[in-house]
Amino acid sequence: MTLVDQFLEWLECERRYSPLTVRNYRHDVDEFLSWCGTTREEFEPQRIKREDVVDWSIHLLEERKLKSASVNRAVASLRTLWRWMATRGYVDANITKVISQLRTPKRLPSFVPESRMEELLATMRDDLASDDFLRVRNVVIVLLIYTAGLRLSELVGANVEDLAPDYSSLRVVGKGNKVRVQPLVEGMAPILKKYFSQFSLQNICIGQKKPLILSQKGRRISQRTVERVVDGVLRSAGVQGKTSPHVLRHTFATHLLNRGSDLREIQELLGHSSLVATQVYTHTNIEQLREVYAAAHPRGSEQAPPPTEEA
Repeated sequence: MTLVDQFLEWLECERRYSPLTVRNYRHDVDEFLSWCGTTREEFEPQRIKREDVVDWSIHLLEERKLKSASVNRAVASLRTLWRWMATRGYVDANITKVISQLRTPKRLPSFVPESRMEELLATMRDDLASDDFLRVRNVVIVLLIYTAGLRLSELVGANVEDLAPDYSSLRVVGKGNKVRVQPLVEGMAPILKKYFSQFSLQNICIGQKKPLILSQKGRRISQRTVERVVDGVLRSAGVQGKTSPHVLRHTFATHLLNRGSDLREIQELLGHSSLVATQVYTHTNIEQLREVYAAAHPRGSEQAPPPTEEA
Protein backbone atom coordinates (compact mmCIF):
# COMPACT_ATOMS: atom_id res chain seq x y z
CA MET A 1 0.00 0.00 0.00
CA THR A 2 1.42 3.39 -1.00
CA LEU A 3 1.84 6.30 1.40
CA VAL A 4 -1.07 8.13 -0.22
CA ASP A 5 -3.29 5.04 0.05
CA GLN A 6 -2.49 4.82 3.77
CA PHE A 7 -3.43 8.49 4.15
CA LEU A 8 -6.75 8.01 2.36
CA GLU A 9 -7.51 4.95 4.49
CA TRP A 10 -6.82 7.04 7.61
CA LEU A 11 -9.27 9.70 6.42
CA GLU A 12 -11.96 7.09 5.81
CA CYS A 13 -11.49 4.75 8.76
CA GLU A 14 -10.11 6.90 11.57
CA ARG A 15 -11.34 10.37 10.69
CA ARG A 16 -14.62 8.92 9.37
CA TYR A 17 -14.78 11.36 6.46
CA SER A 18 -17.58 10.82 3.97
CA PRO A 19 -16.87 8.99 0.70
CA LEU A 20 -17.31 12.27 -1.19
CA THR A 21 -14.76 14.05 1.00
CA VAL A 22 -12.25 11.22 0.66
CA ARG A 23 -12.78 11.28 -3.09
CA ASN A 24 -11.98 15.01 -3.15
CA TYR A 25 -8.77 14.44 -1.18
CA ARG A 26 -7.78 11.63 -3.56
CA HIS A 27 -8.45 13.82 -6.59
CA ASP A 28 -6.43 16.76 -5.22
CA VAL A 29 -3.44 14.66 -4.22
CA ASP A 30 -3.39 12.71 -7.50
CA GLU A 31 -3.65 15.95 -9.47
CA PHE A 32 -0.68 17.41 -7.60
CA LEU A 33 1.44 14.28 -8.02
CA SER A 34 0.65 14.19 -11.74
CA TRP A 35 1.61 17.85 -12.07
CA CYS A 36 4.91 17.03 -10.31
CA GLY A 37 5.49 14.25 -12.81
CA THR A 38 5.20 11.39 -10.34
CA THR A 39 2.73 8.77 -9.14
CA ARG A 40 1.57 7.35 -5.83
CA GLU A 41 4.02 4.45 -6.21
CA GLU A 42 6.98 6.76 -6.98
CA PHE A 43 6.02 9.55 -4.58
CA GLU A 44 9.00 10.74 -2.49
CA PRO A 45 7.68 13.44 -0.14
CA GLN A 46 11.14 14.60 0.97
CA ARG A 47 11.83 15.75 -2.60
CA ILE A 48 8.78 18.03 -2.73
CA LYS A 49 9.47 21.66 -1.82
CA ARG A 50 7.22 24.47 -0.65
CA GLU A 51 7.78 26.21 -3.99
CA ASP A 52 6.27 23.21 -5.79
CA VAL A 53 2.98 23.63 -3.93
CA VAL A 54 2.98 27.40 -4.54
CA ASP A 55 3.67 26.93 -8.26
CA TRP A 56 0.89 24.34 -8.46
CA SER A 57 -1.62 26.67 -6.82
CA ILE A 58 -0.65 29.40 -9.30
CA HIS A 59 -1.10 26.90 -12.14
CA LEU A 60 -4.61 26.04 -10.88
CA LEU A 61 -5.54 29.70 -10.53
CA GLU A 62 -4.05 31.19 -13.69
CA GLU A 63 -3.94 28.33 -16.19
CA ARG A 64 -6.75 26.07 -15.04
CA LYS A 65 -8.86 29.15 -14.20
CA LEU A 66 -10.14 27.61 -10.95
CA LYS A 67 -11.81 29.84 -8.38
CA SER A 68 -9.94 30.82 -5.24
CA ALA A 69 -12.13 28.56 -3.10
CA SER A 70 -11.27 25.53 -5.27
CA VAL A 71 -7.56 26.32 -5.12
CA ASN A 72 -7.72 26.71 -1.35
CA ARG A 73 -9.45 23.35 -1.04
CA ALA A 74 -6.79 21.66 -3.17
CA VAL A 75 -3.97 23.15 -1.11
CA ALA A 76 -5.81 22.23 2.10
CA SER A 77 -5.81 18.60 0.94
CA LEU A 78 -2.03 18.72 0.60
CA ARG A 79 -1.75 20.50 3.96
CA THR A 80 -3.62 17.65 5.63
CA LEU A 81 -1.48 15.06 3.86
CA TRP A 82 1.77 16.72 4.94
CA ARG A 83 0.53 17.13 8.51
CA TRP A 84 -0.31 13.43 8.56
CA MET A 85 3.11 12.51 7.18
CA ALA A 86 4.93 14.82 9.63
CA THR A 87 3.23 13.29 12.67
CA ARG A 88 4.33 9.84 11.49
CA GLY A 89 7.89 10.76 10.65
CA TYR A 90 7.63 10.45 6.86
CA VAL A 91 8.72 14.09 6.46
CA ASP A 92 10.71 16.45 8.66
CA ALA A 93 8.26 19.32 8.48
CA ASN A 94 4.95 20.39 7.01
CA ILE A 95 6.05 22.48 4.04
CA THR A 96 2.47 23.63 3.40
CA LYS A 97 2.01 25.17 6.84
CA VAL A 98 3.19 28.65 5.85
CA ILE A 99 1.29 28.82 2.54
CA SER A 100 -1.42 31.47 2.81
CA GLN A 101 -4.94 30.95 1.57
CA LEU A 102 -6.32 33.02 -1.28
CA ARG A 103 -8.98 35.56 -0.40
CA THR A 104 -12.49 34.40 -1.30
CA PRO A 105 -15.82 36.23 -1.22
CA LYS A 106 -17.99 35.23 1.72
CA ARG A 107 -21.16 33.41 0.73
CA LEU A 108 -24.01 32.75 3.11
CA PRO A 109 -25.61 29.30 2.81
CA SER A 110 -29.17 29.12 1.53
CA PHE A 111 -32.11 28.39 3.80
CA VAL A 112 -35.87 27.93 3.51
CA PRO A 113 -37.99 30.76 5.02
CA GLU A 114 -40.25 29.73 7.91
CA SER A 115 -43.44 30.45 5.97
CA ARG A 116 -42.32 28.25 3.07
CA MET A 117 -41.18 25.54 5.47
CA GLU A 118 -44.62 25.50 7.11
CA GLU A 119 -46.20 25.04 3.67
CA LEU A 120 -43.77 22.22 2.90
CA LEU A 121 -44.55 20.40 6.15
CA ALA A 122 -48.27 20.75 5.50
CA THR A 123 -47.93 19.07 2.11
CA MET A 124 -46.21 16.08 3.75
CA ARG A 125 -49.22 15.14 5.88
CA ASP A 126 -50.70 13.06 3.07
CA ASP A 127 -47.42 11.17 2.83
CA LEU A 128 -47.54 10.40 6.54
CA ALA A 129 -51.07 9.06 6.22
CA SER A 130 -49.97 6.76 3.44
CA ASP A 131 -49.03 3.09 3.82
CA ASP A 132 -46.34 3.49 1.18
CA PHE A 133 -42.97 2.83 2.81
CA LEU A 134 -40.99 5.22 0.60
CA ARG A 135 -43.37 8.13 1.13
CA VAL A 136 -43.21 7.74 4.90
CA ARG A 137 -39.45 7.23 4.83
CA ASN A 138 -38.93 10.40 2.80
CA VAL A 139 -40.90 12.38 5.39
CA VAL A 140 -38.62 10.97 8.11
CA ILE A 141 -35.54 11.98 6.11
CA VAL A 142 -36.68 15.58 5.68
CA LEU A 143 -37.91 15.97 9.25
CA LEU A 144 -34.82 14.48 10.91
CA ILE A 145 -32.55 16.84 9.01
CA TYR A 146 -34.76 19.89 9.53
CA THR A 147 -35.82 19.33 13.16
CA ALA A 148 -32.48 17.93 14.40
CA GLY A 149 -30.02 19.69 12.10
CA LEU A 150 -28.26 16.48 11.12
CA ARG A 151 -25.44 16.32 8.64
CA LEU A 152 -26.01 14.08 5.63
CA SER A 153 -23.36 11.63 6.83
CA GLU A 154 -24.85 11.58 10.34
CA LEU A 155 -28.29 10.67 9.04
CA VAL A 156 -27.02 7.96 6.71
CA GLY A 157 -24.75 6.48 9.38
CA ALA A 158 -27.40 6.34 12.13
CA ASN A 159 -28.67 2.94 13.33
CA VAL A 160 -31.94 1.92 14.93
CA GLU A 161 -30.14 1.27 18.22
CA ASP A 162 -29.01 4.92 18.28
CA LEU A 163 -32.58 6.04 18.96
CA ALA A 164 -33.65 6.47 22.57
CA PRO A 165 -36.43 4.02 23.55
CA ASP A 166 -38.91 6.89 23.82
CA TYR A 167 -37.68 8.50 20.56
CA SER A 168 -36.60 11.62 22.47
CA SER A 169 -33.03 11.66 21.17
CA LEU A 170 -30.68 10.21 18.58
CA ARG A 171 -27.02 9.33 19.04
CA VAL A 172 -24.99 10.53 16.04
CA VAL A 173 -21.34 10.32 15.03
CA GLY A 174 -20.20 13.63 13.59
CA LYS A 175 -17.02 14.94 12.03
CA GLY A 176 -13.80 13.68 13.51
CA ASN A 177 -15.64 10.68 14.97
CA LYS A 178 -17.18 12.93 17.64
CA VAL A 179 -20.30 11.49 19.24
CA ARG A 180 -23.18 13.61 20.46
CA VAL A 181 -26.76 12.95 21.54
CA GLN A 182 -29.19 15.02 19.48
CA PRO A 183 -32.59 15.81 21.04
CA LEU A 184 -35.64 15.15 18.88
CA VAL A 185 -38.88 17.12 18.98
CA GLU A 186 -41.88 15.35 20.51
CA GLY A 187 -43.67 15.24 17.19
CA MET A 188 -41.05 12.87 15.80
CA ALA A 189 -42.15 9.97 18.06
CA PRO A 190 -45.44 9.10 16.27
CA ILE A 191 -43.80 9.67 12.89
CA LEU A 192 -40.95 7.29 13.68
CA LYS A 193 -43.43 4.73 15.04
CA LYS A 194 -45.35 4.93 11.77
CA TYR A 195 -42.08 4.54 9.87
CA PHE A 196 -41.11 1.44 11.85
CA SER A 197 -44.56 -0.04 11.39
CA GLN A 198 -43.79 -0.07 7.66
CA PHE A 199 -40.76 -2.30 8.33
CA SER A 200 -42.92 -5.33 9.04
CA LEU A 201 -44.88 -4.73 5.85
CA GLN A 202 -41.58 -4.76 3.96
CA ASN A 203 -40.34 -7.82 5.92
CA ILE A 204 -37.42 -5.77 7.24
CA CYS A 205 -35.77 -6.76 10.52
CA ILE A 206 -35.19 -3.87 12.95
CA GLY A 207 -32.84 -5.63 15.31
CA GLN A 208 -29.62 -4.27 16.76
CA LYS A 209 -27.19 -2.32 14.56
CA LYS A 210 -29.65 -2.01 11.69
CA PRO A 211 -29.56 1.16 9.57
CA LEU A 212 -32.12 3.73 10.64
CA ILE A 213 -32.82 4.99 7.12
CA LEU A 214 -33.31 2.23 4.58
CA SER A 215 -33.35 1.92 0.83
CA GLN A 216 -36.24 0.28 -0.98
CA LYS A 217 -34.30 -3.01 -0.80
CA GLY A 218 -33.90 -2.81 2.97
CA ARG A 219 -30.24 -1.77 2.94
CA ARG A 220 -28.59 1.34 4.37
CA ILE A 221 -29.59 4.27 2.22
CA SER A 222 -26.89 6.01 0.19
CA GLN A 223 -26.02 9.68 0.51
CA ARG A 224 -26.90 10.21 -3.13
CA THR A 225 -30.39 8.81 -2.60
CA VAL A 226 -30.95 11.14 0.37
CA GLU A 227 -29.82 14.06 -1.78
CA ARG A 228 -32.33 13.09 -4.48
CA VAL A 229 -35.12 12.73 -1.93
CA VAL A 230 -34.49 16.15 -0.38
CA ASP A 231 -34.10 17.78 -3.78
CA GLY A 232 -37.41 16.32 -4.94
CA VAL A 233 -39.31 17.33 -1.81
CA LEU A 234 -37.98 20.89 -1.76
CA ARG A 235 -38.51 21.46 -5.48
CA SER A 236 -42.04 20.07 -5.36
CA ALA A 237 -42.76 22.59 -2.59
CA GLY A 238 -41.55 25.43 -4.82
CA VAL A 239 -38.25 26.08 -3.03
CA GLN A 240 -35.93 28.06 -5.29
CA GLY A 241 -32.14 27.88 -5.46
CA LYS A 242 -30.17 25.16 -3.71
CA THR A 243 -32.19 22.15 -2.57
CA SER A 244 -29.63 19.99 -0.76
CA PRO A 245 -29.74 18.34 2.69
CA HIS A 246 -27.31 21.01 3.84
CA VAL A 247 -29.95 23.65 3.06
CA LEU A 248 -32.29 21.91 5.53
CA ARG A 249 -29.53 21.77 8.16
CA HIS A 250 -28.87 25.46 7.71
CA THR A 251 -32.61 26.15 7.82
CA PHE A 252 -32.70 24.38 11.20
CA ALA A 253 -29.97 26.67 12.58
CA THR A 254 -31.40 29.85 11.05
CA HIS A 255 -34.90 29.23 12.41
CA LEU A 256 -33.49 28.56 15.89
CA LEU A 257 -31.57 31.83 15.78
CA ASN A 258 -34.63 33.72 14.56
CA ARG A 259 -36.60 32.35 17.52
CA GLY A 260 -34.00 33.61 20.01
CA SER A 261 -31.85 30.54 20.65
CA ASP A 262 -28.40 31.14 22.12
CA LEU A 263 -25.42 30.76 19.79
CA ARG A 264 -23.80 28.31 22.19
CA GLU A 265 -26.88 26.11 22.09
CA ILE A 266 -26.92 26.17 18.30
CA GLN A 267 -23.21 25.36 18.27
CA GLU A 268 -23.84 22.25 20.39
CA LEU A 269 -26.82 21.15 18.31
CA LEU A 270 -24.88 21.50 15.06
CA GLY A 271 -21.88 19.66 16.47
CA HIS A 272 -19.51 22.56 15.75
CA SER A 273 -16.18 22.71 17.53
CA SER A 274 -16.07 26.52 17.49
CA LEU A 275 -18.38 29.52 17.39
CA VAL A 276 -16.71 30.69 14.18
CA ALA A 277 -18.33 27.85 12.25
CA THR A 278 -21.68 28.56 13.89
CA GLN A 279 -21.40 32.23 12.96
CA VAL A 280 -21.22 31.28 9.28
CA TYR A 281 -24.22 28.96 9.52
CA THR A 282 -26.47 31.41 11.31
CA HIS A 283 -25.80 34.65 9.45
CA THR A 284 -24.36 36.06 12.67
CA ASN A 285 -21.91 38.91 12.46
CA ILE A 286 -18.67 39.15 14.40
CA GLU A 287 -20.06 41.73 16.82
CA GLN A 288 -22.59 39.23 18.15
CA LEU A 289 -19.81 36.71 18.65
CA ARG A 290 -17.84 39.28 20.61
CA GLU A 291 -20.85 39.88 22.86
CA VAL A 292 -21.15 36.15 23.53
CA TYR A 293 -17.41 35.98 24.25
CA ALA A 294 -17.51 38.99 26.57
CA ALA A 295 -20.43 37.56 28.52
CA ALA A 296 -19.00 34.07 28.81
CA HIS A 297 -15.26 34.61 29.36
CA PRO A 298 -14.11 35.62 32.89
CA ARG A 299 -11.77 38.25 31.40
CA GLY A 300 -14.09 39.21 28.60
CA SER A 301 -15.13 42.54 30.14
CA GLU A 302 -11.56 43.82 30.35
CA GLN A 303 -10.46 46.23 27.70
CA ALA A 304 -7.42 45.39 25.62
CA PRO A 305 -4.52 47.87 25.71
CA PRO A 306 -4.56 50.41 22.87
CA PRO A 307 -2.46 49.46 19.85
CA THR A 308 0.92 51.11 19.40
CA GLU A 309 1.56 53.38 16.44
CA GLU A 310 3.71 50.68 14.84
CA ALA A 311 0.79 48.22 14.88
